[in-house]
Amino acid sequence: MLKISEAGVSGLVVPDVPFEETQLLRMEAAKNGIELVLLTTPTNTRDRMKDTVQDSEGFVYQVSTVGVIGAVKEATNKAVAVGFGLSTPEHVKQVAEWGADGVIVGSAILKVLGEARSPLQGLREFETFTKSFKSALH
Repeated sequence: MLKISEAGVSGLVVPDVPFEETQLLRMEAAKNGIELVLLTTPTNTRDRMKDTVQDSEGFVYQVSTVGVIGAVKEATNKAVAVGFGLSTPEHVKQVAEWGADGVIVGSAILKVLGEARSPLQGLREFETFTKSFKSALH
């Protein structure tokens, strides 16, 4: 953790660690001044969701699905960002209409960068891609 905090990382999302197994990770992150963002999913019980949003730092990562954003927002005053499977401006617009405070787009961005013919082209396409998402919110 110390090395990533020295690199300027301020937050960390670790999607493959079950909530019950995050205590050591949360302690190490806190010790190094890194916010640990936890995920809540549609299959979480209300109690597990409440524990997750309480211990998540910075914001709560909500795995995308219809109808659960309201339940998470009732359980926390933290921002709720939705992710998994978002790859078009239309997805972003829909999630914002559901009440999300933010969106998380990972794989679609990696695809844009990975399919570019050069690093410069990748950055240009990345800029166009992200601007299309931002414009979908307005």
